[in-house]
Amino acid sequence: MHTPYAPHPDVAPERGGPSGGQPVREPAKQVADTGPLANPVRAALTGPHAHFAETRGRALRYPPEVAGWAALPDDPEPADWADLAALVGPGGEATFAGLEGTLPEGWESVFRIDGVQLLGETVRGEPDEEAVELGPADVPEMLDLVARTRPGPFLPRTVELGTYLGIRREGVLVAMAGERLRPAGWTEISAVCTDPAYRGQGLAARLVLAVSAGVRERGEIPLLHTGADNAGAIRVYERLGFTLSRKPSFRGVRAPGA
Repeated sequence: MHTPYAPHPDVAPERGGPSGGQPVREPAKQVADTGPLANPVRAALTGPHAHFAETRGRALRYPPEVAGWAALPDDPEPADWADLAALVGPGGEATFAGLEGTLPEGWESVFRIDGVQLLGETVRGEPDEEAVELGPADVPEMLDLVARTRPGPFLPRTVELGTYLGIRREGVLVAMAGERLRPAGWTEISAVCTDPAYRGQGLAARLVLAVSAGVRERGEIPLLHTGADNAGAIRVYERLGFTLSRKPSFRGVRAPGA
């Protein structure tokens, strides 16, 4: 499966620095590693997305056709890992946001990505007349766009997580963005991608603002995640008003068994 925070495909990296840009700056203020944004998947699955949650004990996950995210308590015990193993099945995989520490015996690390979390506390958003709402009937086109641009995982039922907006040109879907994790009071903007032939026109930025407008309308605050080395995308998000709050890691793990 795709890693959750692959480099943003709509922003071409600039020269300079190991990833084509300057390293991401440190947060203006340090955010404590507590609260819903420190464990956003758990906060979402015990909050606004509780109706999606598959649970066993204190382990939670989204249905596999919706998202690969799973969550454990901040201080998981052996019984929690055993419950997660039962949820995903022998050899099953799960993706965590902010999971640190050594894995229990038998568990395998599949990937680890250093990321950043950016908050849109001052971003009001802006509706876009060209943006259209996407739904289940659009999923084949959305999956095709994701396969060509690789913004991160987007599965057949991911569209159910929230509002997805797209821009079409001559009837063809060329850009999209939507809502994914929803910790209480917050909504993550995700699946931001643009067809290579239409990049450089600001479509991704417009869609981020359009999705943010909907998030704000219901009284929540938008947030974003991306790779820490994705300097080009981070600069774009900062220009839109997002600010760095923390640097979580994103980690894929595989359960014991085969």
